[in-house]
Formats: sequence, structure tokens, C-alpha cells
Amino acid sequence: MQQSGDQGTIVESAGPWPFITQKVALRAGGLRETVSARLHRKGLASTASLVEHRLLAGLWQPRRLNWWIGTVFALGAALFALGSVLSLAPELAHCVSMDNAAIGAVYFAGSIPFTTAAYLQLYQAANAPAWEAGPQQPPRARRWLGWRPRNIGWVSCALQFAGTLLFNINTFDGMRTDMGWLREDVAVWAPDVVGSVLFLASGYLAFAETCHRHFAWLPASLSWWVTSFNLLGCVAFMVSAVYAFVSPDPGGFGDGTLAVAFTLVGALGFLAGSLLMLPEAAPARA
Repeated sequence: MQQSGDQGTIVESAGPWPFITQKVALRAGGLRETVSARLHRKGLASTASLVEHRLLAGLWQPRRLNWWIGTVFALGAALFALGSVLSLAPELAHCVSMDNAAIGAVYFAGSIPFTTAAYLQLYQAANAPAWEAGPQQPPRARRWLGWRPRNIGWVSCALQFAGTLLFNINTFDGMRTDMGWLREDVAVWAPDVVGSVLFLASGYLAFAETCHRHFAWLPASLSWWVTSFNLLGCVAFMVSAVYAFVSPDPGGFGDGTLAVAFTLVGALGFLAGSLLMLPEAAPARA
């Protein structure tokens, strides 16, 4: 069904049910333009330009919100990776005079940039131009959170932001070293698991948004690599959360070393995805 509006006449649409993530618009003069939900949400042009140009142009863009989102996410991921390395290498932590509480503080410090960047991304999605089908609405007042459940990008950002808030809680409680197994499971493990589930759902929706279906192999798309690395980080965080369970029995389920190892893998995945957001946000070369 054709629809008309500021986006032109929409002659085709696609996306993972029940969302629409790609539209083909018929502009004046018969020009057909393909519009992606992710690029529309972020206010980006096509990312199909020279990689070398984008890598250089993306290094410093302080006037672009997308650049700040990627940079702040990368800072949080780097701190999570640092905390994981220090946990896996006690001798290294000892060399820099850091005990378990100090390492926990590194994780908590990393959760703050995660929440900050996640909120900036949610704010961006809440105030992006209308993407949903139907008559175009007049410009709206600025929204701090918004409510756009039919928009896959907004739903992904909202789930991610909620997950980061739970990571704030679990990493803050994780700085304490005097908790018993039950209190640690309630105060640290439980919000970790729920936050990881929200991250996993968010990461998959962002990935599907770039695929325009539930799964696709699109290695030529920079946005696809961004969301693929982020999804890898979400999967690793989920595995880490499962293994972080503290059992009352010494030989029970749970493995702290594996939990930290998968946290490191997840942090590196998020770091790669965050850094790729910088060239994604770079202006296309004419």
C-alpha cells in the first residue's frame, strides 16, 4: 500500500515483524530513495562511503550527538575491560595497589558512562523525526524519554537504558566485600541477570533494525558491524551473569573466573561497536 507524506510516497517497506525498518520512497521526478530506520533515527546519511575517509573524519566530531554517544559508550566499555583484566590478573592488580573493592569501583565507574550514553541514545530516539506509518505529525516538544513502542529503535534504546540502571545497582553493591552468598545473589547477581536480559533484547532489536529482518549477513554495512559487535557483547554479558551466581555450596553452580572472562569478552565487543559508531557518525564524502 502506498503512503504519502514528508518522506515521499512509500512504495515498499520491510522489517522484522512487527516493526518496519526500511522504506523505499518515491520522490519527485521518479527518484527512488531507500531509507533505513537506524540512519533516520540518528539523522545520518548513507554510510556507504570510503572507510578510510570515515575513520579519519570520525575521530573528532564534538558537535555531533552520535559522536558523543559512541565516545561515552567506549569509555564505559574500556573501564569494564580494565576491571575484568585486573580481576583475572591479581598480580597485576597487586602491582597497582588495587584490592577487590577498588576493582569493584572500576566496574561501577564504567557503569556511569554506559548509563549516560544509553540515555543520550534514548533521548535521540525519542526526539527523532516520525518514522511510523501514517500522516506526518507537526513537530513535537522535546521529550526526555518518549513513548514510541511501534519504533524498533526506541524500544531497543529504552531496554538498554533500563539495563544500564540495573548495572549501576549491581556494580555499586559489588564494591562491598563483606556480603554473604544470599545477599550477594540478591543485591549483585539478580540485577546483573535482569540487566543482561534487557541488554540482550536491546542488542538483538538493534541488530534486526540494521538487517531489516530477523537475521541477515551484511558485512558491507558499517551499521551492521556496529550492532553485531554490540550483540556479541550482550550475549557475553548474559553468559557472564549466569556464571556469576554465588552458590552456598563450594562445589555448586557458578564460576567467578568464567563470569569475569565473559565480562571481558562482552566489554571488548561493546568497545569495538562503540568505536565503530564514530566513523558511522562521520559525514559522507561528497
